Amino acid sequence: MHKRPTPPLSEFLRRDRFSGHDKHSFPLPNGQVARIRAKGRGIRDEHGGAPVAPSLSDPNLSVNTLRGYQADLAHFIKSGGRLPCSADMIVAYLDDRGEWLSIATLTRRLMAIRHAHVELGLPSPTGDPMVKQRLRALRRKRGVAQRQAKPLSRKLLRRIVCSMGHSLIDKRDRALLLLGFGGGFRRSELVALNTYDLDPTEEGVIVTIRRSKTDQEGAGRKVAIPAVGGKLCPARALKRWILSARISAIPGPIFRSFDRGGAVTDKRLSAAYVSKMLKKRLRALDVDPSPYSAHSLRAGLVTEAARAGVPSWKIRQQTGHRSEATLARYIRDADLWRNNSAVAAFGARRRALSKSEH
Repeated sequence: MHKRPTPPLSEFLRRDRFSGHDKHSFPLPNGQVARIRAKGRGIRDEHGGAPVAPSLSDPNLSVNTLRGYQADLAHFIKSGGRLPCSADMIVAYLDDRGEWLSIATLTRRLMAIRHAHVELGLPSPTGDPMVKQRLRALRRKRGVAQRQAKPLSRKLLRRIVCSMGHSLIDKRDRALLLLGFGGGFRRSELVALNTYDLDPTEEGVIVTIRRSKTDQEGAGRKVAIPAVGGKLCPARALKRWILSARISAIPGPIFRSFDRGGAVTDKRLSAAYVSKMLKKRLRALDVDPSPYSAHSLRAGLVTEAARAGVPSWKIRQQTGHRSEATLARYIRDADLWRNNSAVAAFGARRRALSKSEH
């Protein structure tokens, strides 16, 4: 029998599906009290199915953010949480998962819970002093340093590109890597590119990013991709892929998938493919891929440009970073070896360690 889709959480409240009282309850705006049953945690559909996360629909949030919040709520419910919930329930969740999840992940989970309550017109328990105190305790215990993707160096990028062949897949992946590095693009920006987003010029190609993580209103920005020549030329790699795959003859996505017969389809690549492909190419070179992700391309451009002395405002113009603080993390790492005090104190030039010295 076909089941109707589960209504959003707000619809359950409108239908007065909560009644009664227990220690996890709190007053609703209309004076009712929501009872979260000891059994059947979360919100069940009309047919008694498994608990499900409520649907979020905040127009001020991006699709990716909403999708992430949806997954966060699902994890909270699967771990024994319920919606609506109390501060005690969130503290129990932090105690249970605090040793396993990063502080950044826990913080995002709390944001998802807060948004779910806001959409219901309910006070959010995430602002309770008890919840804040427990999160501060976890920060002191675990630290707040976030795991960053390792920047992909120009040297390693060259190794990857030089190891690639001349098949259509190789040409596509080469263009993905070089364009992602040269533009400092996010993976979502890369796979969202269409044929009309490219404007070839004598100096290279101008790429229009019509919407991004920090530009949800679609103001757009233009990024200059130079024709630098050689094997690492992103403009040349992009042109070769487009011509070989006859992308210009079939308007639509720039980066597309292949069918089982090896023919180019009109289907857009997924953002997840960029990370998978990079890790696969690194593994083929016997390089540990675990520290790298699609973000390594973006971080690699920032790091290499900072080492070359490019001002931070010019780097931000290329990458679209809004925050100087976010960019500063990569620039700070790139500056560790510049005018290094220990090198000067030893009175010797820095040299690379041989394998026997590691």
